[in-house]
Amino acid sequence: MPPRDVTTLAAPPVHQATTVRADVSRTFDVFVREIGVWWPVEPFSSGGDRVRDVTMERRLGGNVVETWDDGTTHVWGELVAWDPPHGFTMSWLLTPEPTEVELSFRPLGPALTRVAVEHRGWERMTEEQLGGACALPEGYRGGSYVRGWGMILARLVAHAEGGAP
Repeated sequence: MPPRDVTTLAAPPVHQATTVRADVSRTFDVFVREIGVWWPVEPFSSGGDRVRDVTMERRLGGNVVETWDDGTTHVWGELVAWDPPHGFTMSWLLTPEPTEVELSFRPLGPALTRVAVEHRGWERMTEEQLGGACALPEGYRGGSYVRGWGMILARLVAHAEGGAP
């Protein structure tokens, strides 16, 4: 029997979205200026309970950085597109291979904003990496990034709308 062609399973982008009861400028500002307050560093960081802050250098080429209790910094990625208050794209270094995260902020009304995330670049990884554990069990193939971005966006909504993070 002749060898068969092997087809690699597609690794499409992860998509998640939510709505925030706030105008687009406030929603964008809460995301980028207050990320260290609302971002769930447990479990979505390198340092977990050691993380004392998360900051974004709000400019093209700026870094997104977590700072630990001892002053150590860990770069999550670099802003490769910057269009406030409509969105930004950053490299994402918290995956086994670098990926890319795009956030878009679209006004749906005077006090309502749709926030959408597209996390892409999964085709750079091996099947083992796609199935491996990350911040949540089961990895990309098990839907952990879909669940994770849902949890992150829920924290953004709670903070932007004035609720407890």
